Amino acid sequence: MKLGLHIAATSWRGGPERLGKTLADAVEAAEAAGFDAISVTDHVWGSQYTGGVEASQVEAYTTLGFIAAHTRRVRLLTLAIAASYRHVGLLAKSVTTLDVLSGGRPMLGIGAGDYVEEAEGLGLPFPSTRERYELLEETVQACLRMWHGELGEQRPFLGKHVSMARPLNAPQSLSRPHPPILIAGGGERRTLPLVAKYGDACNIPPSPELPQKLEGLKRLCNGAGRDYDAIEKTAPFAFDVGADGSKVPELLGRLRWLGSLGVQTVFGWVVGVDDIRPVQVMSHEDTPAVGEV
Repeated sequence: MKLGLHIAATSWRGGPERLGKTLADAVEAAEAAGFDAISVTDHVWGSQYTGGVEASQVEAYTTLGFIAAHTRRVRLLTLAIAASYRHVGLLAKSVTTLDVLSGGRPMLGIGAGDYVEEAEGLGLPFPSTRERYELLEETVQACLRMWHGELGEQRPFLGKHVSMARPLNAPQSLSRPHPPILIAGGGERRTLPLVAKYGDACNIPPSPELPQKLEGLKRLCNGAGRDYDAIEKTAPFAFDVGADGSKVPELLGRLRWLGSLGVQTVFGWVVGVDDIRPVQVMSHEDTPAVGEV
């Protein structure tokens, strides 16, 4: 099993003045600890999970570019882009730019979005559920068009929600055939069929229904002619090792359970990451053990 560090919020000690230094220290420590990936949220407000709507929340792709400059190896992604927030042409260009500048490390982590209050608050598009899932599929299709060949598949893309007269993409991504696509969510009616059709990875919450959802994904892959084993199984998580590392055994037990189900990567919000010490504890105790799961 591989570990990913998830940056869910930035309400850290020292406030905005120290945010850049704290983030740089955290991601450098995570890479040194053996983390395989670093992910960020695509939110513009805080939430009930991160300390309230006024909690510090930084923009995703600006942050990933900053993280890329402070790391050399880890994969980089959003967990996950809300498809309605970004025009597809600019989204594909953002991922491509990050890919080229980081040496081919990004994934496109994308979903339908779920935070209507922040969208309305900042005037971001947030259509109906049905339209968001239609837009999600068209966004993935259009990104694949832009990542096709040397400069993109340049015939027009004309969808119900997305239209591009010429999907030109120069420079093209270093990742071939394209940056990997992670589709987030465990919905068996809308999301998992999209994973089976387009996804290189899924991201399903670690609930008691996880085994059922993975079985459902396997059936969908069989129906779509996809190799289920070729799709990376990932899950969101919370890494709480305790101030002194006392919670490490409990954490490892949960990770072993996920590994037994076939989960290959967990993206974890490290409690107290701005203190750096929890990441260092994981480098000594969790990361080597997780590698054996």
